[in-house]
Amino acid sequence: MEPYREITFDKEGDGPAGQSAALAALARQGVTDLVMLAHGWNSSPSGATRLCSDFFAPFPGLLAPGVEAGYAGVIWPSMMFSGEPVPDYRALVTVLPEKEPILDRLTELLVTAPAEESAFAEFGALLRELTDVFSGADGEGVAAGPGEPLPAFLVADPVEVCALFTAALEADTTTATAAGADAGAGAGAVPAEGFGGGLKRYWKGAREVLRQATYYVMKKRAGQVGASGLGPLLGEVARAAPGLRVHLVGHSMGARLVAYALEGLPSGARPVASVTLLQGAFSHYAFAARLPHEPGRSGSLRDMQSRVRGPLVACHSRHDAALRVMYPLASRLARDSESFGPAAGLLGSDDPRWGAIGHDGVLAVPGTVVRTLAAALREGVPASGCVSVDTADVVRSHSDICRPELARVVVSAARVGR
Repeated sequence: MEPYREITFDKEGDGPAGQSAALAALARQGVTDLVMLAHGWNSSPSGATRLCSDFFAPFPGLLAPGVEAGYAGVIWPSMMFSGEPVPDYRALVTVLPEKEPILDRLTELLVTAPAEESAFAEFGALLRELTDVFSGADGEGVAAGPGEPLPAFLVADPVEVCALFTAALEADTTTATAAGADAGAGAGAVPAEGFGGGLKRYWKGAREVLRQATYYVMKKRAGQVGASGLGPLLGEVARAAPGLRVHLVGHSMGARLVAYALEGLPSGARPVASVTLLQGAFSHYAFAARLPHEPGRSGSLRDMQSRVRGPLVACHSRHDAALRVMYPLASRLARDSESFGPAAGLLGSDDPRWGAIGHDGVLAVPGTVVRTLAAALREGVPASGCVSVDTADVVRSHSDICRPELARVVVSAARVGR
């Protein structure tokens, strides 16, 4: 897996000087195709490096004669929120250092799980401080800066919010257990033991609410890094090495990052030869010119696939509990304060408005080609346009991407395979 380079960005999309020159220099060394992987949220820098190493490992054996590939990891501050049952909430300080006192108190509340309603009220207030979201005079959410619609769960009643997420986790665990699946994998599900009854049990949901609040922060950050960091950097590479073909790959929130890099490309620059999104944690309608439920609006990345010289491939899996359960729920609550109340359709699977591209692929883009994984591996993928590839046969959870079959999909999209 050589030559390999790492490209780093801070939360604003700024990076060290000379990074584009280092990538352009690969072309002078004979590299024809550069494959760049952006990791998802909840990754430490060392973990991101390991992911790149594992993901790129199959590539040399898949390339056609005459193809000289280079590799790059796109490393961005996506936080490290360690797993259950005893998560290290303090690890969030590494990417949100200015919020350290808030994180200290949030940690204390989540560990002690007090049963008083006042503790939930404090929890909600702390989350708003963490995410720079405040309640305006009319009760609506107000952010410190411009952006997308604010998550209603950050300004709604925190007891109701935590109860809703608790119910979602328990319902998904029950469903997955009945199906013999990996219950709650990747969704932040936690054991019910230790939480108790009454209000105290809602701290199980509160853990997921914190995950979703930090998800909201990282969602904005991924778009910023893509549009203000990676996109302009690729424009610089294109000017210095116009013959270098760049193939973007993104996992989870990293898929959002590389998608927004298309928006950040300078006018006329077309260095991106293919894009492959792995379990993408953003809307399946992102590239749509018209939203099916609201024809007067378009997706946030309308027609950005036209900035790719080759195909834009979305790999998706129904086994991804994080995208099947928590993404639709959080997305729904981010747009619709009326969602609080009866738990009908709680898991969001019955309402396509809130779905993720990593759960069911690209939707509402005419001409999108749909492939099974077997067909994609046998026949390849089209040379251009949007393509949805169902990878459920091999992808069993949100982070299950280091598969040789997925490497073969990337190679097929890049047109560099044997």
